[in-house]
Amino acid sequence: MKIHKEGYVIILITLVLCAGIFTVNHLYLKDILILYWLINAFLLVMFYLIVQFFRVPFRVAPQGDNLIICPADGKVVVIEEAEETEYFKDKRIQISIFMSPLNVHVQWNPISGITKYVKYHAGKYLVAWHPKSSTENERTTVVVQHANGKEILFRQIAGAVARRIVCYSKANETVSAASEFGFIKFGSRVDIFVPPGTKLNVKIDDVVQGKTTVLGEL
Repeated sequence: MKIHKEGYVIILITLVLCAGIFTVNHLYLKDILILYWLINAFLLVMFYLIVQFFRVPFRVAPQGDNLIICPADGKVVVIEEAEETEYFKDKRIQISIFMSPLNVHVQWNPISGITKYVKYHAGKYLVAWHPKSSTENERTTVVVQHANGKEILFRQIAGAVARRIVCYSKANETVSAASEFGFIKFGSRVDIFVPPGTKLNVKIDDVVQGKTTVLGEL
């Protein structure tokens, strides 16, 4: 396991703040034992949670040219036929994965191919499970075209807590399935739109793992 580069500054700031509060606590409250240890415990838990949020575990991706690899950790909250209005402008199968603050927040490309489309949208910060979060929240949309010509759209969506979407995808670049393409800071959602008729291997309420769970096959 390693720490993601997006967390370096935040972890350093958190460490400085915790050290400052610990120093004040030690100087002025060490005689009030219950309060002193409660504050120390709070600082320890807070620092641990911040560090674990930016963790990047070592994972081995499944192999297969036509596999659709899960792009994010979380829980499957939506599987339905839906109108995709930004890029395809037709009906697709939508799979939505809700990510809690305790999940790994790296995102991985679900297929290998050519990145055909990348677009960032400023927006609201509705809770990530709100039906309109997919079209009204801050988000970044990416489309990758597989070698067989089929395209998959995946979208990073900010939530009520998440306020920072990072996307490394660039139009016209060649990407590999399970390679990292982004990061969302502090709770969020990822939507995937696949072609109608795609064979799916997941169902509603499944807990999935980015880079290792196979969502389906093209």
